[in-house]
Amino acid sequence: MNLYSSRRNKVLKSLQNNAAVILFSGKAPMRSEDEAYDFSVDRNFYYLTGLDKEDMVLLMYNVDGMTKEILFILPFDRKLARWVGGRMTRDEAKEISEIEDIRDRSELDDVTAFLMNKVRKDNNFRLYFDFWRYTMDQAPTPSAAYARKLQELYPALTVKDIFPVMTSLRLVKDDYEVSCIRKAIHTTNLGIQQMMKTSKPEIYEMTMEGVFNFVLAQSLCNRTAFKTIAASGERATILHYSQNDHLMKDEELFLCDLGATYSYYCADISRTFPVNGSFTARQRELYNVVLKAQKIVEENARVGVRMKDLNQMVIDYYKTELPQHGLFRDVSDYYFHSVSHHLGLDTHDVDGGLGSVLQAGNVITNEPGLYIADEGIGIRIEDDLLITGTGCEVLSAEIIKNPDEIEDFMKG
Repeated sequence: MNLYSSRRNKVLKSLQNNAAVILFSGKAPMRSEDEAYDFSVDRNFYYLTGLDKEDMVLLMYNVDGMTKEILFILPFDRKLARWVGGRMTRDEAKEISEIEDIRDRSELDDVTAFLMNKVRKDNNFRLYFDFWRYTMDQAPTPSAAYARKLQELYPALTVKDIFPVMTSLRLVKDDYEVSCIRKAIHTTNLGIQQMMKTSKPEIYEMTMEGVFNFVLAQSLCNRTAFKTIAASGERATILHYSQNDHLMKDEELFLCDLGATYSYYCADISRTFPVNGSFTARQRELYNVVLKAQKIVEENARVGVRMKDLNQMVIDYYKTELPQHGLFRDVSDYYFHSVSHHLGLDTHDVDGGLGSVLQAGNVITNEPGLYIADEGIGIRIEDDLLITGTGCEVLSAEIIKNPDEIEDFMKG
Protein backbone atom coordinates (compact mmCIF):
# COMPACT_ATOMS: atom_id res chain seq x y z
CA MET A 1 0.00 0.00 0.00
CA ASN A 2 1.55 3.31 -1.06
CA LEU A 3 1.16 6.78 0.37
CA TYR A 4 -1.93 7.70 -1.63
CA SER A 5 -3.85 4.44 -1.16
CA SER A 6 -3.22 4.74 2.58
CA ARG A 7 -4.72 8.23 2.56
CA ARG A 8 -7.76 7.05 0.62
CA ASN A 9 -8.31 4.26 3.14
CA LYS A 10 -8.31 6.81 5.95
CA VAL A 11 -10.97 8.84 4.15
CA LEU A 12 -13.20 5.83 3.57
CA LYS A 13 -12.85 4.71 7.20
CA SER A 14 -13.77 8.16 8.45
CA LEU A 15 -16.94 8.15 6.33
CA GLN A 16 -17.95 4.69 7.57
CA ASN A 17 -20.67 2.74 5.75
CA ASN A 18 -22.96 3.84 2.90
CA ALA A 19 -21.10 6.87 1.66
CA ALA A 20 -19.24 7.90 -1.48
CA VAL A 21 -16.82 10.62 -2.51
CA ILE A 22 -16.43 12.23 -5.93
CA LEU A 23 -13.42 14.50 -6.43
CA PHE A 24 -12.39 16.33 -9.59
CA SER A 25 -8.82 17.23 -10.54
CA GLY A 26 -10.06 20.43 -12.18
CA LYS A 27 -9.60 22.12 -15.53
CA ALA A 28 -7.72 25.28 -16.44
CA PRO A 29 -10.08 28.13 -17.44
CA MET A 30 -9.56 29.89 -20.75
CA ARG A 31 -7.68 33.19 -20.59
CA SER A 32 -8.11 34.74 -24.04
CA GLU A 33 -8.83 33.43 -27.54
CA ASP A 34 -7.12 29.99 -27.68
CA GLU A 35 -4.89 30.52 -24.62
CA ALA A 36 -5.70 28.89 -21.27
CA TYR A 37 -4.45 29.76 -17.81
CA ASP A 38 -1.90 27.40 -16.32
CA PHE A 39 -3.52 24.33 -14.83
CA SER A 40 -3.35 23.94 -11.04
CA VAL A 41 -4.70 20.67 -9.70
CA ASP A 42 -7.33 20.48 -6.97
CA ARG A 43 -5.27 19.89 -3.86
CA ASN A 44 -7.59 17.36 -2.23
CA PHE A 45 -7.66 15.28 -5.42
CA TYR A 46 -3.86 15.47 -5.57
CA TYR A 47 -3.52 14.57 -1.88
CA LEU A 48 -5.43 11.33 -2.47
CA THR A 49 -4.00 10.33 -5.85
CA GLY A 50 -0.65 12.04 -6.51
CA LEU A 51 -1.96 12.80 -10.01
CA ASP A 52 -1.47 16.21 -11.59
CA LYS A 53 -3.56 16.14 -14.78
CA GLU A 54 -6.70 17.90 -15.97
CA ASP A 55 -10.19 16.45 -16.13
CA MET A 56 -9.67 13.39 -13.96
CA VAL A 57 -12.25 12.20 -11.46
CA LEU A 58 -11.85 10.01 -8.37
CA LEU A 59 -14.87 8.05 -7.15
CA MET A 60 -14.63 6.11 -3.88
CA TYR A 61 -17.45 4.44 -2.01
CA ASN A 62 -18.21 2.20 0.94
CA VAL A 63 -21.55 0.47 0.39
CA ASP A 64 -22.79 -2.49 2.43
CA GLY A 65 -19.28 -2.99 3.74
CA MET A 66 -17.72 -3.14 0.28
CA THR A 67 -15.22 -0.45 -0.70
CA LYS A 68 -14.38 0.57 -4.25
CA GLU A 69 -12.05 3.07 -5.91
CA ILE A 70 -12.42 4.14 -9.55
CA LEU A 71 -10.34 6.69 -11.42
CA PHE A 72 -11.74 8.27 -14.58
CA ILE A 73 -9.24 9.75 -17.06
CA LEU A 74 -9.31 11.11 -20.58
CA PRO A 75 -8.37 8.60 -23.30
CA PHE A 76 -5.00 8.79 -24.99
CA ASP A 77 -5.18 11.03 -28.09
CA ARG A 78 -2.45 10.39 -30.65
CA LYS A 79 -3.16 13.58 -32.61
CA LEU A 80 -3.07 15.70 -29.47
CA ALA A 81 0.16 14.01 -28.44
CA ARG A 82 1.87 15.37 -31.57
CA TRP A 83 0.85 18.91 -30.68
CA VAL A 84 1.23 19.22 -26.89
CA GLY A 85 2.37 15.81 -25.64
CA GLY A 86 0.48 12.71 -24.66
CA ARG A 87 -2.10 12.41 -21.94
CA MET A 88 -1.35 10.14 -19.02
CA THR A 89 -1.96 6.49 -19.82
CA ARG A 90 -3.88 4.09 -17.61
CA ASP A 91 -0.69 2.27 -16.65
CA GLU A 92 1.01 5.54 -15.67
CA ALA A 93 -1.98 6.63 -13.58
CA LYS A 94 -2.15 3.22 -11.90
CA GLU A 95 1.55 3.24 -11.05
CA ILE A 96 1.36 6.61 -9.31
CA SER A 97 -2.00 6.29 -7.56
CA GLU A 98 -2.20 2.51 -7.02
CA ILE A 99 -5.81 2.61 -8.20
CA GLU A 100 -6.51 -0.61 -10.07
CA ASP A 101 -9.84 0.29 -11.69
CA ILE A 102 -9.19 3.04 -14.23
CA ARG A 103 -11.86 3.93 -16.79
CA ASP A 104 -12.61 6.41 -19.52
CA ARG A 105 -13.75 9.84 -18.33
CA SER A 106 -16.95 9.46 -20.37
CA GLU A 107 -18.08 6.56 -18.15
CA LEU A 108 -18.52 8.68 -15.02
CA ASP A 109 -22.25 9.28 -15.48
CA ASP A 110 -23.03 5.61 -16.06
CA VAL A 111 -21.07 4.49 -13.02
CA THR A 112 -22.66 7.19 -10.86
CA ALA A 113 -26.15 6.14 -12.05
CA PHE A 114 -25.33 2.52 -11.16
CA LEU A 115 -24.25 3.62 -7.70
CA MET A 116 -27.38 5.74 -7.18
CA ASN A 117 -29.60 2.79 -8.04
CA LYS A 118 -27.58 0.50 -5.77
CA VAL A 119 -28.07 2.72 -2.70
CA ARG A 120 -31.64 3.82 -3.38
CA LYS A 121 -32.95 1.62 -0.59
CA ASP A 122 -30.78 3.44 1.95
CA ASN A 123 -32.09 6.82 3.07
CA ASN A 124 -28.86 7.40 5.02
CA PHE A 125 -26.57 7.29 1.99
CA ARG A 126 -24.31 10.36 1.70
CA LEU A 127 -22.39 11.61 -1.31
CA TYR A 128 -19.41 13.86 -0.57
CA PHE A 129 -17.89 16.56 -2.80
CA ASP A 130 -15.30 19.26 -2.29
CA PHE A 131 -17.44 22.42 -2.18
CA TRP A 132 -14.57 24.90 -2.02
CA ARG A 133 -15.67 28.45 -2.77
CA TYR A 134 -13.62 31.48 -1.78
CA THR A 135 -15.88 34.23 -3.14
CA MET A 136 -19.58 34.33 -3.96
CA ASP A 137 -18.99 35.44 -7.54
CA GLN A 138 -16.36 32.91 -8.63
CA ALA A 139 -17.27 30.44 -11.35
CA PRO A 140 -18.79 27.13 -10.19
CA THR A 141 -16.25 24.37 -9.67
CA PRO A 142 -16.69 21.00 -11.43
CA SER A 143 -17.69 19.55 -8.06
CA ALA A 144 -20.43 22.13 -7.53
CA ALA A 145 -21.74 21.70 -11.08
CA TYR A 146 -21.85 17.90 -10.85
CA ALA A 147 -23.46 17.94 -7.41
CA ARG A 148 -26.16 20.29 -8.70
CA LYS A 149 -26.76 17.99 -11.67
CA LEU A 150 -27.14 14.93 -9.44
CA GLN A 151 -29.47 16.69 -7.01
CA GLU A 152 -31.72 17.66 -9.89
CA LEU A 153 -31.81 14.05 -11.10
CA TYR A 154 -31.99 12.51 -7.60
CA PRO A 155 -33.91 14.97 -5.36
CA ALA A 156 -33.62 12.73 -2.28
CA LEU A 157 -29.82 12.58 -2.49
CA THR A 158 -27.96 13.78 0.60
CA VAL A 159 -24.91 15.80 -0.47
CA LYS A 160 -22.19 16.78 1.99
CA ASP A 161 -18.85 18.60 1.98
CA ILE A 162 -15.70 16.48 2.31
CA PHE A 163 -13.71 19.46 3.61
CA PRO A 164 -13.84 18.59 7.36
CA VAL A 165 -12.54 15.09 6.63
CA MET A 166 -9.74 16.34 4.39
CA THR A 167 -8.80 19.05 6.87
CA SER A 168 -8.30 16.56 9.69
CA LEU A 169 -5.91 14.59 7.47
CA ARG A 170 -4.03 17.43 5.79
CA LEU A 171 -3.43 19.38 9.02
CA VAL A 172 -0.93 16.79 10.25
CA LYS A 173 1.98 16.41 7.83
CA ASP A 174 3.70 13.07 7.39
CA ASP A 175 7.43 12.67 6.84
CA TYR A 176 7.08 12.83 3.06
CA GLU A 177 5.15 16.09 3.22
CA VAL A 178 7.69 17.67 5.58
CA SER A 179 10.51 16.59 3.27
CA CYS A 180 8.76 18.30 0.34
CA ILE A 181 8.37 21.52 2.34
CA ARG A 182 12.06 21.36 3.29
CA LYS A 183 13.02 21.09 -0.38
CA ALA A 184 10.79 24.04 -1.27
CA ILE A 185 12.38 26.09 1.51
CA HIS A 186 15.90 25.21 0.37
CA THR A 187 15.16 26.40 -3.16
CA THR A 188 13.61 29.56 -1.72
CA ASN A 189 16.80 30.20 0.22
CA LEU A 190 18.88 29.96 -2.96
CA GLY A 191 16.64 32.56 -4.57
CA ILE A 192 16.81 34.92 -1.60
CA GLN A 193 20.59 34.67 -1.50
CA GLN A 194 20.83 35.67 -5.14
CA MET A 195 18.44 38.56 -4.55
CA MET A 196 20.68 39.80 -1.73
CA LYS A 197 23.71 39.59 -4.00
CA THR A 198 21.87 41.44 -6.79
CA SER A 199 20.33 44.19 -4.66
CA LYS A 200 21.49 47.77 -5.23
CA PRO A 201 19.92 51.20 -5.70
CA GLU A 202 18.31 52.13 -9.02
CA ILE A 203 17.20 48.67 -10.10
CA TYR A 204 13.56 47.69 -10.31
CA GLU A 205 11.74 45.57 -7.77
CA MET A 206 10.65 43.43 -10.71
CA THR A 207 14.29 42.70 -11.46
CA MET A 208 14.58 41.22 -7.98
CA GLU A 209 11.49 39.11 -8.64
CA GLY A 210 13.04 37.98 -11.92
CA VAL A 211 16.25 36.96 -10.15
CA PHE A 212 14.22 34.81 -7.75
CA ASN A 213 12.29 33.20 -10.61
CA PHE A 214 15.52 32.47 -12.51
CA VAL A 215 17.01 30.63 -9.54
CA LEU A 216 13.82 28.61 -9.20
CA ALA A 217 14.01 27.68 -12.87
CA GLN A 218 17.60 26.53 -12.39
CA SER A 219 16.27 24.23 -9.64
CA LEU A 220 13.55 22.90 -11.99
CA CYS A 221 10.84 24.64 -10.00
CA ASN A 222 8.35 26.17 -12.43
CA ARG A 223 5.73 27.28 -9.92
CA THR A 224 5.94 29.79 -7.10
CA ALA A 225 3.79 29.22 -4.02
CA PHE A 226 2.05 32.57 -4.62
CA LYS A 227 2.60 35.88 -6.39
CA THR A 228 5.95 37.21 -5.19
CA ILE A 229 5.94 40.36 -3.09
CA ALA A 230 9.05 42.43 -3.88
CA ALA A 231 8.57 45.76 -2.15
CA SER A 232 11.02 48.56 -1.44
CA GLY A 233 10.62 51.66 0.72
CA GLU A 234 7.10 52.73 1.61
CA ARG A 235 5.61 50.06 -0.64
CA ALA A 236 6.79 47.50 1.92
CA THR A 237 4.13 48.90 4.27
CA ILE A 238 1.43 47.52 1.93
CA LEU A 239 0.85 43.97 3.10
CA HIS A 240 0.15 42.31 -0.27
CA TYR A 241 1.85 44.77 -2.62
CA SER A 242 2.68 42.88 -5.81
CA GLN A 243 3.08 45.37 -8.66
CA ASN A 244 6.86 45.18 -8.13
CA ASP A 245 7.42 48.01 -10.64
CA HIS A 246 9.27 50.73 -8.70
CA LEU A 247 12.94 51.65 -8.69
CA MET A 248 14.67 50.78 -5.43
CA LYS A 249 16.38 53.72 -3.79
CA ASP A 250 19.49 54.11 -1.66
CA GLU A 251 18.91 53.69 2.10
CA GLU A 252 15.55 51.96 1.57
CA LEU A 253 14.65 48.56 2.93
CA PHE A 254 13.58 45.79 0.58
CA LEU A 255 10.91 43.32 1.75
CA CYS A 256 10.34 40.06 -0.08
CA ASP A 257 7.56 37.61 0.71
CA LEU A 258 7.85 34.58 -1.52
CA GLY A 259 8.17 30.84 -1.81
CA ALA A 260 9.14 28.00 -4.09
CA THR A 261 7.15 24.77 -4.34
CA TYR A 262 8.07 21.11 -4.48
CA SER A 263 5.39 18.64 -5.58
CA TYR A 264 2.91 21.44 -4.85
CA TYR A 265 4.10 21.76 -1.22
CA CYS A 266 4.80 25.40 -0.44
CA ALA A 267 7.47 27.45 1.24
CA ASP A 268 6.37 30.82 2.60
CA ILE A 269 9.28 33.03 3.61
CA SER A 270 9.71 36.76 4.22
CA ARG A 271 13.01 38.54 4.56
CA THR A 272 13.78 42.24 4.84
CA PHE A 273 17.20 43.65 3.99
CA PRO A 274 18.75 47.01 3.03
CA VAL A 275 18.79 47.81 -0.68
CA ASN A 276 22.40 49.04 -0.45
CA GLY A 277 23.58 46.31 1.92
CA SER A 278 23.74 48.43 5.11
CA PHE A 279 20.97 49.07 7.64
CA THR A 280 20.54 52.61 8.91
CA ALA A 281 20.48 52.93 12.69
CA ARG A 282 16.70 53.37 12.68
CA GLN A 283 16.12 50.44 10.34
CA ARG A 284 18.27 48.15 12.48
CA GLU A 285 16.53 49.34 15.65
CA LEU A 286 13.07 48.44 14.33
CA TYR A 287 14.29 45.28 12.60
CA ASN A 288 15.49 43.94 15.95
CA VAL A 289 12.08 44.65 17.48
CA VAL A 290 10.46 42.40 14.84
CA LEU A 291 13.18 39.80 15.27
CA LYS A 292 12.42 39.63 19.00
CA ALA A 293 8.70 39.25 18.28
CA GLN A 294 9.50 36.33 16.02
CA LYS A 295 11.60 34.72 18.74
CA ILE A 296 8.69 34.98 21.19
CA VAL A 297 6.47 33.03 18.80
CA GLU A 298 9.18 30.45 18.15
CA GLU A 299 9.66 29.86 21.87
CA ASN A 300 5.92 29.40 22.50
CA ALA A 301 4.76 27.47 19.44
CA ARG A 302 4.05 24.00 20.78
CA VAL A 303 1.38 21.33 21.09
CA GLY A 304 -1.77 22.60 22.79
CA VAL A 305 -1.25 26.31 22.04
CA ARG A 306 -3.73 28.19 19.84
CA MET A 307 -2.38 30.27 16.96
CA LYS A 308 -4.52 33.21 18.03
CA ASP A 309 -2.71 33.08 21.38
CA LEU A 310 0.62 33.32 19.57
CA ASN A 311 -0.67 36.41 17.80
CA GLN A 312 -1.77 37.94 21.08
CA MET A 313 1.72 37.40 22.47
CA VAL A 314 3.09 39.54 19.64
CA ILE A 315 0.50 42.26 20.24
CA ASP A 316 1.20 42.29 23.99
CA TYR A 317 4.94 42.56 23.33
CA TYR A 318 4.43 45.41 20.86
CA LYS A 319 2.22 47.28 23.33
CA THR A 320 5.11 47.64 25.74
CA GLU A 321 7.98 47.73 23.24
CA LEU A 322 6.83 50.11 20.48
CA PRO A 323 6.49 53.25 22.65
CA GLN A 324 10.16 52.83 23.58
CA HIS A 325 10.92 53.39 19.90
CA GLY A 326 8.74 56.45 19.39
CA LEU A 327 5.70 54.53 18.10
CA PHE A 328 2.81 55.70 20.27
CA ARG A 329 -0.28 54.90 18.20
CA ASP A 330 -2.33 51.74 18.67
CA VAL A 331 -0.49 48.55 17.77
CA SER A 332 -2.98 47.90 14.96
CA ASP A 333 -1.63 50.98 13.15
CA TYR A 334 1.76 49.29 12.85
CA TYR A 335 0.85 45.58 12.80
CA PHE A 336 -2.46 44.52 11.27
CA HIS A 337 -2.22 40.86 10.27
CA SER A 338 -1.97 37.56 12.12
CA VAL A 339 1.39 36.09 12.99
CA SER A 340 0.68 32.62 11.65
CA HIS A 341 -1.23 30.35 9.33
CA HIS A 342 -0.97 26.69 8.36
CA LEU A 343 1.26 25.75 5.43
CA GLY A 344 1.21 22.76 3.10
CA LEU A 345 -0.26 22.02 -0.31
CA ASP A 346 -1.66 25.54 -0.17
CA THR A 347 0.21 28.57 1.12
CA HIS A 348 -2.75 29.35 3.36
CA ASP A 349 -3.41 25.72 4.05
CA VAL A 350 -6.46 24.08 5.59
CA ASP A 351 -6.88 24.79 9.29
CA GLY A 352 -9.08 23.79 12.17
CA GLY A 353 -10.52 27.24 12.91
CA LEU A 354 -9.65 29.99 15.38
CA GLY A 355 -10.22 27.87 18.45
CA SER A 356 -8.16 24.89 17.34
CA VAL A 357 -4.93 24.03 19.09
CA LEU A 358 -1.60 23.08 17.58
CA GLN A 359 -0.71 19.42 17.33
CA ALA A 360 2.45 17.56 16.41
CA GLY A 361 2.89 17.49 12.64
CA ASN A 362 1.38 20.91 11.99
CA VAL A 363 3.45 23.23 9.82
CA ILE A 364 2.78 26.91 10.43
CA THR A 365 4.33 30.25 9.55
CA ASN A 366 5.88 32.71 12.01
CA GLU A 367 5.66 36.18 10.45
CA PRO A 368 5.50 39.24 12.69
CA GLY A 369 5.92 42.62 11.03
CA LEU A 370 6.01 46.36 11.54
CA TYR A 371 4.70 48.83 8.95
CA ILE A 372 5.44 52.51 9.50
CA ALA A 373 4.21 54.35 6.44
CA ASP A 374 5.25 57.83 7.53
CA GLU A 375 8.86 56.62 7.83
CA GLY A 376 8.74 54.51 4.67
CA ILE A 377 9.73 51.43 6.67
CA GLY A 378 8.09 48.04 6.26
CA ILE A 379 9.62 45.00 7.96
CA ARG A 380 8.43 41.41 7.96
CA ILE A 381 10.48 38.37 8.96
CA GLU A 382 8.85 35.02 8.26
CA ASP A 383 9.95 31.45 8.93
CA ASP A 384 8.18 28.10 8.63
CA LEU A 385 7.79 26.00 11.77
CA LEU A 386 7.14 22.29 12.27
CA ILE A 387 5.31 21.57 15.52
CA THR A 388 6.95 18.65 17.32
CA GLY A 389 6.38 16.75 20.55
CA THR A 390 8.80 19.04 22.38
CA GLY A 391 8.13 22.45 20.83
CA CYS A 392 8.89 23.42 17.26
CA GLU A 393 11.58 23.11 14.60
CA VAL A 394 12.43 26.08 12.40
CA LEU A 395 12.38 24.46 8.97
CA SER A 396 13.83 27.60 7.39
CA ALA A 397 16.73 28.02 9.81
CA GLU A 398 19.21 28.00 6.91
CA ILE A 399 17.89 31.37 5.63
CA ILE A 400 19.89 34.11 7.33
CA LYS A 401 18.05 36.86 9.19
CA ASN A 402 20.50 38.26 11.76
CA PRO A 403 21.21 41.85 10.61
CA ASP A 404 24.97 41.45 10.96
CA GLU A 405 24.89 38.24 8.91
CA ILE A 406 22.77 39.94 6.26
CA GLU A 407 25.20 42.83 5.92
CA ASP A 408 28.23 40.53 5.82
CA PHE A 409 26.60 38.35 3.17
CA MET A 410 25.54 41.27 0.98
CA LYS A 411 29.00 42.85 1.13
CA GLY A 412 30.90 39.59 0.74
